Amino acid sequence: MPPLFIPPLIKVALGAAGVAAVAHWVAREVRRAGQEIDQIKVRTTDRFRRDTLPTLRRDPATGIWRIRDK
Repeated sequence: MPPLFIPPLIKVALGAAGVAAVAHWVAREVRRAGQEIDQIKVRTTDRFRRDTLPTLRRDPATGIWRIRDK
C-alpha cells in the first residue's frame, strides 16, 4: 500500500478545527464552573447576612477599634 499523502493545507485545516473544538469545550466548562461558583456565592450570602454581622468601630474617646453590633 502506498503512503497516504495529505496536503499541508488540509493538515492545517484539520489542526485548526481541532483547536476550535477544544477551545469551545474549554469555554463551555469555564462558563459552567462560573455558574456553579455564582450559585455557591448566593447561598453563602443568604446564610450570612452582612447587616447582621458585627463591625469594627473606632471609639472616638480612645481611638481604639472595637467590635460593635449593629
